[in-house]
Amino acid sequence: MIGLIAHVGKEGAAEVVSSVVKELEALGIPFLLEKATARLIQKSSSLDESMLAEQSDLLLVMGGDGSILRALYRSGEHLRPIFGLNIGSLGFLTCLPAKEYQRAVHCLSNKSYLLSQRSLLEIQIGDFKGRALNDIVISRGERSQLVRLSVSIDGNALTEYHADGLIIATPTGSTAYSLAAGGPIVMPESKILLITPICPHVFSNRSMVISDQSEITIMTAANQEVFMSIDGHEPRLVKPQERLLLRTSSQTLPLVMLPETTFAEILRQKLQWTGSIK
Repeated sequence: MIGLIAHVGKEGAAEVVSSVVKELEALGIPFLLEKATARLIQKSSSLDESMLAEQSDLLLVMGGDGSILRALYRSGEHLRPIFGLNIGSLGFLTCLPAKEYQRAVHCLSNKSYLLSQRSLLEIQIGDFKGRALNDIVISRGERSQLVRLSVSIDGNALTEYHADGLIIATPTGSTAYSLAAGGPIVMPESKILLITPICPHVFSNRSMVISDQSEITIMTAANQEVFMSIDGHEPRLVKPQERLLLRTSSQTLPLVMLPETTFAEILRQKLQWTGSIK
């Protein structure tokens, strides 16, 4: 069963959903629609993303990288392979552009795709638990003052960061906010985590690569509130002297990739690298 989710605010989304549905129906492939996606094409559904994921074997997400992050976030505990069909410019997580919807459906029909197992990052703050595909960001919010964050790795003190914030990123997230903050690009199936400060006060505080088997502990300052955001979603207030525990999840997200599309090719296209010394 294929679950269909679209970014309903994207221009042309209704046309893409309609075309995909017609192609699935022509090939006799069973599918379900998320309720907002169904309304785009005047169909009815009562399924939210979590219910859809629970009843589906794979999610076909039509939008961009942000749409995939939202689908994962709203799917809750129901992790399913995600096939990204891009409405817009090329993304790092999407598989094909929307104009190739027929190819996408035939790939699903023939199962002529690969599953790239992407690491997920877990965070725990008191009773709260969350999960990220790209990154978890601790920041100052709208205040102008730097935040102070004490960081330990596997119980061993690392340093106290004075910065606008701190990004803990997965390999998949190395091409997102961490990259903009000066972090390295790593291959998406690498077994690492990245700690990247945002505009650090001390020049020697640089982006750091650690093992994905390590546990990161972050302690906020005694007199300072900060904000925590998971994959760019609504920030959560973190109180003074709260402890944040971060570790790699035991689960992974199976992200659909085509055999002929390599990460190097995606980098060349997205970052406009020439791939040549000529």
